[in-house]
Amino acid sequence: MAIVNTSVPLTSAGNNLAIETLTRTYSDFRTEQLTTTAFQRPVRTLVMGNGGRRVLFTAAHHANEWITALILLKFAEDLGQAAKENGNLYGVPARLILQTSTIYMVPMVDPDGVDLVTGAIRPGSVQYEVARTLADRYPQIPFPEGWKANLLGVDLNLQYPAGWDVARRIKFDQGYTRPGPRDYVGSAPLITPENRAMAAWTKTNDFSLTLSYHTQGKTIYWQSAEETIAGAKGIGEAMSKSSGYALESMPYESGHAGYNDWFIQTWSRPGFTIEAGRGENPLSLSQFEEIYGENLPILIRGITLSP
Repeated sequence: MAIVNTSVPLTSAGNNLAIETLTRTYSDFRTEQLTTTAFQRPVRTLVMGNGGRRVLFTAAHHANEWITALILLKFAEDLGQAAKENGNLYGVPARLILQTSTIYMVPMVDPDGVDLVTGAIRPGSVQYEVARTLADRYPQIPFPEGWKANLLGVDLNLQYPAGWDVARRIKFDQGYTRPGPRDYVGSAPLITPENRAMAAWTKTNDFSLTLSYHTQGKTIYWQSAEETIAGAKGIGEAMSKSSGYALESMPYESGHAGYNDWFIQTWSRPGFTIEAGRGENPLSLSQFEEIYGENLPILIRGITLSP
């Protein structure tokens, strides 16, 4: 029986249960709690393998992109099962992957927002009404399906100290000047517990490459708006060729204050933003098998081609 249920929307409780079950099932898997949110939901990691090549995969920085967390959890289960059976994953021996690499994941950076979008936070509850009050400031954004932020109305992928002032100017010019469903940068970088924990954890690990998962567009962005890393485009080209996703340069207006922007500019190492699937957020689970099939080679290339 599968550990990761890909037929129902993934809540924070479902994410935590999947991580706990994976770590009990596969001896090379482990987890820790990075922090708790303002509403006391844990932000958990999933770490696999013990090799010297360290890569980081993150997902669900944005609430209505929760399907990306399922991509990472499904990949973890497939890798663990293939290693247990001494088999291959996308043509690569799974045990070799775990022996030569350490794969770090944060499948759900924004558990509060995800629970709002997936219905785990019920109408009439205090948390739901807090969010709806913030959403009322932006009536053009559907509620709750248009919600990307955490429950305090801060966009977690606009909170990192890499061009934050530029992101603030751009988003304020677009009208996102206060807490709401999306695109509010906060009053300063790293003001949320989720972002502070992600930044601190990144600083304590020596990641050679990162993949940051989002949704919409079937696109791979291979640099930030401010910096290009030697060798990154070649890795991106391999990902593009094997997945069918387009390889593109990050648009200037989108290339500031995100996790990947910060990682690239701080460590001068390859970081890729993956925009999975195509349609209207949140993407339908009817697309999951297709999306996963497209992204499996990207994940494998991210590990095997990491510097």
